[in-house]
Amino acid sequence: MEKSNVEVLFSWLDETSELIQQHMNETYLGSLTLTMDILFYQEPPEELDDIVSDKLKNALSKIDVSSYKTEEVRKAVQLAILKGMKGSTQQQHLMTPETVAMIVGYLADKFMDGKERVKLFDPASGTGNLITTVMEQLKQNVEAYASEVDPTLIELAVLNANLQKKQIEFFHQDSLRPFLLDPVDLVIADLPVGYYPDDVQASNYELKADEGHSYAHHLFIEQALKYTKDAGYLVLVIPEFLFDSDQSDKLNKFLHNHAHIVGVIRLPESAFKSKNNTKSILILQKKGEHTKDVKQPLLVQMPSFKNANAMADILQQMNAWFETYYTKNN
Repeated sequence: MEKSNVEVLFSWLDETSELIQQHMNETYLGSLTLTMDILFYQEPPEELDDIVSDKLKNALSKIDVSSYKTEEVRKAVQLAILKGMKGSTQQQHLMTPETVAMIVGYLADKFMDGKERVKLFDPASGTGNLITTVMEQLKQNVEAYASEVDPTLIELAVLNANLQKKQIEFFHQDSLRPFLLDPVDLVIADLPVGYYPDDVQASNYELKADEGHSYAHHLFIEQALKYTKDAGYLVLVIPEFLFDSDQSDKLNKFLHNHAHIVGVIRLPESAFKSKNNTKSILILQKKGEHTKDVKQPLLVQMPSFKNANAMADILQQMNAWFETYYTKNN
């Protein structure tokens, strides 16, 4: 059977990364970063010895990345990153599943409908898979910003964006510290879950814990709202237990004061490694002068992504909700 373009490009990324790994005593992800860099600049770095350099030039002669569609590049890179993250126990090294990123993109497209330009921000961008997926689905001229504290992940994200020819301005910083960024039309994020270790920084937030460490996922919601324009939207991938935790009363009160809950989409357990990792999508609109509460929020239980008929049915229902929501609210 003939390989698809995604498989061909993934194989090339994988084999080249393994070649670098063998010769340079690097991790797979470190080698992948170098591979993507070589693919983008079309030449190996000068400091490599002649043998490795010749092998890499030979590998480059076998691939023409300009002949691939953006979507194919994104998926091939995603597969290579997933291979590198296999066995990684760090929660922040888990990539947003492809289907979940596509749903966030679908929602982003719906809420930004009618706008000529969109300012987009992902404050927890990881490897850049979520923001590039969303950018691919937005029809407008997009001005994109992303932030990530992990040096390996941001390096992968920058190269991922470069190879897809997506212009994104990256901030390499702790995303719960202030940004040099004007508020945006749309914030998307797959929220990091857990405790935030910097109690001094957390003390600047309304959602700080009364005692002990604060929840990072709560602080991220507050930070995301801060960098959203009045009446702008947020599409956030949240842990399933967000509204059941010991600090959820405080969160509910905060959201009631600052935002309208536009919808909650429960994602199927089958999309995640375990029941404990199950997530939902929370859609918020930041309060503005002419905004109002949504009488009928979009409440959806997603079927298994493998069930094509049920998915088509749910999307039809969601499309119908958008038509009525927009006629009543805009």
